[in-house]
Amino acid sequence: MTVPKTAADAAKVSRPVAGQDLDASSDDGLLHLGELSGLLGYSLKRAQLKVFEDFLRCVAPLQLTPAQFSVLLLLDQNPGRNQTEIASTLGILRPNFVAMLDALESRELCARMRSASDRRSHILVLTDKGRAVLARAKKLVANKHEARLIELLGPENHAALLEMLAKIAREF
Repeated sequence: MTVPKTAADAAKVSRPVAGQDLDASSDDGLLHLGELSGLLGYSLKRAQLKVFEDFLRCVAPLQLTPAQFSVLLLLDQNPGRNQTEIASTLGILRPNFVAMLDALESRELCARMRSASDRRSHILVLTDKGRAVLARAKKLVANKHEARLIELLGPENHAALLEMLAKIAREF
């Protein structure tokens, strides 16, 4: 078997995969997804990447990731909760969460304080600056990001998709 030396050489080699149809449409330069297009996990991941790209564009002036935004939202709604509760709710591994908190704290958006009831634990609170950044982020997300998604899907489909995703998260 000869191994192609360049991308152009590789493009000339056509190896059918079991079940793959090589009709005239294969000349369009696009890869055939085959079974991938019917896999929910693959489609969710592709959609997530696109949604996150749009989110990052919308909140670019605030330099927040979707995970950081989620942490700030939870801290706003649940003041005084500990690190473990917030990380667990968001499904973030402890080492990753600690690094994220370090970044948020260095920007003075939140603060860790020793718990009065359990000195081994830290509670998390939003700072005034964190509340201000969150308020701006919420406006950008609602007026740009979510508005685009609602426009793309329609209000009923948007609500239905949220419901379906919540069901998967709850019951799977």
